[in-house]
Amino acid sequence: MNRLLETLFPHGESYSDSQNFYSLILSCSFLDFPRPLSSQPILLMLTQDQFQFYHDNGYLLIKGLLSAEEAQKYRKELHDCFERLYYTGKQGDATWKGVANGATKLQHCHDIQYYSAAFSRLICDDRLTSAAAALMGSPNVQLHHTKAFIKPPENGSPFPMHQDYPFFPHTRQSMMAAIIHFDDASEKKGCLRVMPGSHKNGVLPHVKHDNHLDMEAYPIDKALSVPAEAGDVLFISYLVVHGSGINLSDEPRSTLLVQMRDPEDLPTEATHLSRGQGMMLTGVDPTNAGRDLSSSASKLLQEWFELGLYCNIG
Repeated sequence: MNRLLETLFPHGESYSDSQNFYSLILSCSFLDFPRPLSSQPILLMLTQDQFQFYHDNGYLLIKGLLSAEEAQKYRKELHDCFERLYYTGKQGDATWKGVANGATKLQHCHDIQYYSAAFSRLICDDRLTSAAAALMGSPNVQLHHTKAFIKPPENGSPFPMHQDYPFFPHTRQSMMAAIIHFDDASEKKGCLRVMPGSHKNGVLPHVKHDNHLDMEAYPIDKALSVPAEAGDVLFISYLVVHGSGINLSDEPRSTLLVQMRDPEDLPTEATHLSRGQGMMLTGVDPTNAGRDLSSSASKLLQEWFELGLYCNIG
């Protein structure tokens, strides 16, 4: 945000009126920059109330970012993709150890865009990236990773309450996730639950083996449920405490999680690496970090390349 302020006000002017400041952010040319493959990008213009809600609460549900028809097509593609991946062993049960008792299951796949071009297009969709850019306060949005999930009917695994920070800590906390819903997600289906405003409390102590919070201190059923419909997208800060319950319904719950950051927000350690990391979803990478092997993360990636180990991480 400081970099954005310096760009908007190079002579150090102050701009204290939040409504006008937000309007100025949304009027910036980066949100309407012509794309090589789209002469008329479809931009999602957030309201000031939405912008403020995200920064006050650490999450924002955007209704109908995708149409119901689009969500249905992506849902079919996701399920078809999982069926193909099942036979290659590239998707498996992602149930966390802390809740793994054999009674529930969770299908998942990292970097789903490498298995279907439909998801490569989706993660660069102007509606998604313009909303992320506005909430992040940066013209540049970079991919960290994607994760596709299917919570099976009747026994889809829960996620204990947690912050995403311990999995991939960064210096400036710009990291956010967009959870794209391809199915309706009710409480019965194990929709996401959040603790509004918890991102303001900083990093909390997590249980080491799973990086979740103490389940007695942070029970899932005490958090606020955020039900969604197919086509809705939920944006969450990686510092907000969140989780989800068991899918007890007779239908699966299908989602795609897109983890994004400002490319100038550098990781504090080389962890949770994947081959899609560093892809620009909108804007540019001012750091050119993908070609700079001076950082510890890039050195590690270089070693992986040399050993032939740089591949999908499940």
